[in-house]
Amino acid sequence: MENFNTFSEAKGGLGLTIFDIDKTLFTSDTKINVKKDGKIIKRGVSSYYRLKSGEEFDYGEFKDAKRFAQTASPIGRMIAKAKAIIKNATKVGSKVIFVTARADLDDKKLFINTFKAHGLDMSNIYVERAGNLGVVDTAQNKQTVFKKYLDSGKYARVRMFDDGVTNLRALLSLKDDYPDITFEAWLVNPRGSISTVR
Repeated sequence: MENFNTFSEAKGGLGLTIFDIDKTLFTSDTKINVKKDGKIIKRGVSSYYRLKSGEEFDYGEFKDAKRFAQTASPIGRMIAKAKAIIKNATKVGSKVIFVTARADLDDKKLFINTFKAHGLDMSNIYVERAGNLGVVDTAQNKQTVFKKYLDSGKYARVRMFDDGVTNLRALLSLKDDYPDITFEAWLVNPRGSISTVR
């Protein structure tokens, strides 16, 4: 079993830990819908759904902080892992961020308080909302966020926990651009267990 708590100390330098939110830390009944001519025509599609002519994704439910607060169900193992990593990062000066495909929510305070209600110390955590970048490709949006942090030159190691292989590969694809940084990618399954993506 990996000792995730000693991430930044293991090889020296500061560590950056990235957590996805939906289906990584929490499940909720928030769904992606499909619109055509301004009306929702399909509910609860996968993010990999192929849009047909005239269709567009509707992420309206993902902006609803109240819906998230009421339906967010913690993935126990991942919440425990996040708590331990956040606690250690605070001690050693490393950074933990949450990166979500969501855009801005309609009530930031309620959204953050949902994490706090499940015991996550959000005082030093920034939630990067990749959905604000306007590109349809979630992995591309997340990669833009990753680069912002890696370009700072502060981090010797970066690791990510996400339920989406495409997002993890978007991080790993940056290895050649940042040869002095060690990369780790962890795929989270619905029960909260993890496996390495290489």
